[in-house]
Amino acid sequence: MFDGCQALVLNADFRPLSYFPLSLWSWQDAVKAVVTERVHVLNEYDQVIHSPRRSLCLPSVIALKDYIPVSRRPAFTRFNVFLRDRFTCQYCCQPFPSHDLTFDHVIPRSKGGRTNWANVVTACQACNLIKGCRLPQEAGMHPRTPPVTPSSIQLRENGRGFPPNHLHQSWRDYLYWDSELESV
Repeated sequence: MFDGCQALVLNADFRPLSYFPLSLWSWQDAVKAVVTERVHVLNEYDQVIHSPRRSLCLPSVIALKDYIPVSRRPAFTRFNVFLRDRFTCQYCCQPFPSHDLTFDHVIPRSKGGRTNWANVVTACQACNLIKGCRLPQEAGMHPRTPPVTPSSIQLRENGRGFPPNHLHQSWRDYLYWDSELESV
């Protein structure tokens, strides 16, 4: 009934907790947070829910009352590697959806390469297959950008470049995407 009524969650500094994926809570979690007074309601949907003692408009934008610090060191995950590299193959420089990407060890594991931020890059399946277990100079394939450990802030900023398919109108004032503004 209210499944399309997710709430955009902002940190206490009024920035989204994350851009990609966008920090959203189900309407049930948002209502629990409102009732337990853990959030400020900044915007609401027209839909109203009722309990025996109370009526409440469903929140569409909420801000946490307590600030959650952004971790300085992001987790080393496949998704975060893709996000660091902006979902772009570091060899052919083409963007791909995540299901068409893999990661490549710049120095192959068979040659002593480690699985860490400094040795793993995003690659499309075709480039990964062509490079195989060769060194970049052997394959004639060098990553477009040398692999480095990103900060959480860098990942968050990279995530801003990938707006979701659906943005509720009430969220737009709180989100800043890397897109061209319309001229009036």
